[in-house]
Amino acid sequence: MLNWGEIVLRSLGAVVMLFLLTRILGKKQISQLTFFEYITGITLGELAGFISTDMEAHYMNGVIALLVWFTFPLLMELLTLKSKKLRDLFEGKSTVVIKEGKILENNLKKERYTSDDLLEQLRTKNVFNVADVEFALLEASGDLSVLLKKDRQPVTPADLGLKLDPGKESQAVIMDGKILDEPLSVLGLSREWLQTELEKIGVIRENVFLGQVNSFGELTVDLYDDKIKLPQPQQRKLLLATLKKCEADLALFGLSSKDKEAQKMYEQSSKQLEEVIGKLSAILKQ
Repeated sequence: MLNWGEIVLRSLGAVVMLFLLTRILGKKQISQLTFFEYITGITLGELAGFISTDMEAHYMNGVIALLVWFTFPLLMELLTLKSKKLRDLFEGKSTVVIKEGKILENNLKKERYTSDDLLEQLRTKNVFNVADVEFALLEASGDLSVLLKKDRQPVTPADLGLKLDPGKESQAVIMDGKILDEPLSVLGLSREWLQTELEKIGVIRENVFLGQVNSFGELTVDLYDDKIKLPQPQQRKLLLATLKKCEADLALFGLSSKDKEAQKMYEQSSKQLEEVIGKLSAILKQ
């Protein structure tokens, strides 16, 4: 008859050891693996299952096997940090499969990669035409890195000559209906501000599953009741409209003024404000 208590204890010990060993080996063990890391991960899992359920085997034999399969990969990782040749041997090299819009068939054959495999990987990158690709690399992890041709790449603010301030990550200020004071203090905001913003959109705190404040100081919420439709933040659009109105008013004052100096001042102010609006419009229209 099976000794359930011993199985539980052996399993708990195996889980703890496997967790600690995996943590020491690092995040690569849970990300996209190389061939060597793939083999190591499978073997460690098999050994953990073996020492948990094989009652006839000596427990310490399994522990020793786990330590061997942990120590060798750890030593190899330390060595590969210092040696490019060892990295290429154990982790593999990336392979160019597309260059200047042309598929390199010989490289595909070396990697035992079919045209269907290549097209499937390209589609996962939202690329549907091989001719649009400037460069594509099949990484050692099996992932495909794609660089589109210049005329096929999305337009960026830098292409348009726009300078944008670096955005800050959104802060969660409400979670599961409870206010988080620390993120609020980081943003320099208070509970009173938060309550005012909730009143503006007509929701109560208890109905908020998640509330976040973005880099523009706008509150967005996700409610428990998904049937409720919430208004979209309008602060930036209102600010843009106010700036344009001020620009139009300055231009009008310049036209209607009889004082030449005042007229010149209004015109200069209108032009300066127009330049400011041009720089901010990309941000305020988001």
